[in-house]
Amino acid sequence: MSTQTIVLVTGANSGIGYATAKVIASASPDYHVLIGSRNPESGKKAVAELQATGEIRGTLTDVQIDVTDQASVDALANFIEEKFGRLDVLINNAGIAPTDGDLRSIIDRTFQTNVTGPIVLTEALKPLLFKSKKGPYSIYVTSGLGSLTMAESGKVYAAPYAVYSASKSALNMLMIYEAKEMGKKGLKSFVVSPGLVRSNLRGKSEEAVNAGGAAGDPMVSGQTILGVVEGKRDADVGKFVHKDGVYPW
Repeated sequence: MSTQTIVLVTGANSGIGYATAKVIASASPDYHVLIGSRNPESGKKAVAELQATGEIRGTLTDVQIDVTDQASVDALANFIEEKFGRLDVLINNAGIAPTDGDLRSIIDRTFQTNVTGPIVLTEALKPLLFKSKKGPYSIYVTSGLGSLTMAESGKVYAAPYAVYSASKSALNMLMIYEAKEMGKKGLKSFVVSPGLVRSNLRGKSEEAVNAGGAAGDPMVSGQTILGVVEGKRDADVGKFVHKDGVYPW
């Protein structure tokens, strides 16, 4: 079995997930990063693009994962078990923020992908995480929009993304319970806010990706997550972290 640190990043074919995978795989030859993608071809393309940069020091494998599909979740768990025998770091990044369609559909789709999916995936991979000899990490990519405190004060407020914001609040709550229960067994859980960065979460047009010019560099988000993986944020385990500190719930 590989002695590398085995890291799974979901939604790693683009945006924050892609940047995070690149940062981690470029940091050290000790990392083997699983590039999780719903579409297998997108995952293969992402791996090829990352390899072509010449910056990758670790190793990469593309894996198919649709967090809303139990068969896909089970297949990935079986693959990791057979190939590596363990998982050291799980980064639940895959997420959506739809605003089209009827309200019930928006709520159902958003919560299936942003809440149910990540939690179910983590549950399926817990046996592999607890086989880690390095102190496993469970990291959920959340959003500052999920802070009830900051929303109530008006510090963060985006009416078109009310459902998305609520899904991240729910994810935060589930992480709190995970941290309290699984922390007793050695699992280090975090929710990490990447900040407003370039991403196709808001749409595929350049204006949407760039948030009208307000979006930052997702590589900065990747560096924040790398810091968690490297243990530099262990003092904040179980908290709502961002690059400059900790957000209130």
